Amino acid sequence: MLSKEIFKNIKRIQIRTNKYVQDVLAGAYHSAFKGRGMEFEDVREYQPGDEVRSIDWNVTARMQYPFVKNFREERELTVMLLIDVSASSLFGTTGKQKAELIAELGALFSFSAINNNDKVGLILFSDHIEKYLPPQKGLKHAMRVIRELLVFKPSGKKTDIAKALTFLGKIQKRKSVVFLISDFLSPPFKDELSIMGKKHDLIGVSVRDPHELKLPKMGLLQLKDLECGRTLVVDTSKKKVREKLASRNKKGAEELKKLFETHTDGLINVQTSQTYMHAVREFFDKRKVLR
Repeated sequence: MLSKEIFKNIKRIQIRTNKYVQDVLAGAYHSAFKGRGMEFEDVREYQPGDEVRSIDWNVTARMQYPFVKNFREERELTVMLLIDVSASSLFGTTGKQKAELIAELGALFSFSAINNNDKVGLILFSDHIEKYLPPQKGLKHAMRVIRELLVFKPSGKKTDIAKALTFLGKIQKRKSVVFLISDFLSPPFKDELSIMGKKHDLIGVSVRDPHELKLPKMGLLQLKDLECGRTLVVDTSKKKVREKLASRNKKGAEELKKLFETHTDGLINVQTSQTYMHAVREFFDKRKVLR
């Protein structure tokens, strides 16, 4: 039984993301993610200018007149959401946890798919696979995806993206559009990413809190790793300390971007302190141009 607060959150996310889908992403999703290929539909008489390669020689031989094959785009897609539910997603300093933003992004991609009559599947992971919802169509299924994103309580605290990608390879044999949404605080996963990037249209979505990337000047600050429980005291009043952390995080972000650009369809960067729609729309528009 859902509490009133959870139900209100589900409706709020549904209304907000549906509005984005209808008003901001209208047509962008369809243009960015086309069908798997071309499917034979019927034959028609040859007309000047038609490709010779499209001639159906069997029908032509029977009818004693050239006929060509008609094809249509196979539009239906499967969208898979790989969602990081590890303990680090509970971090937030801007009034919104990373987990909340991840839930909204999951809802956005779900409604975009459902709006185009595509299927949506969900894989929740920490350092192991927490939950799997097979791909289905329809609003009812999209609402279940959102509910799981909001109420699911993981048993694991750490992150293992390699395991999530390996599981995807086992359960999703046909080419799909895959959104991997995480803060990417994980052991290396380059090999698994490369394999899945060749098989699927794989897009990374990096969700971070601004204070993870740049420490504020607050004197002595006790930091706790939510995934392993380790604590560390940092003197943020020292400029060198803040600059060292910022430099390390900048380098890490650049390496992550290069990793996804090399092996997948790219990376979308969002922060809890900013609206995510500009970054998502910019990615969809760029992908549409490159197709």
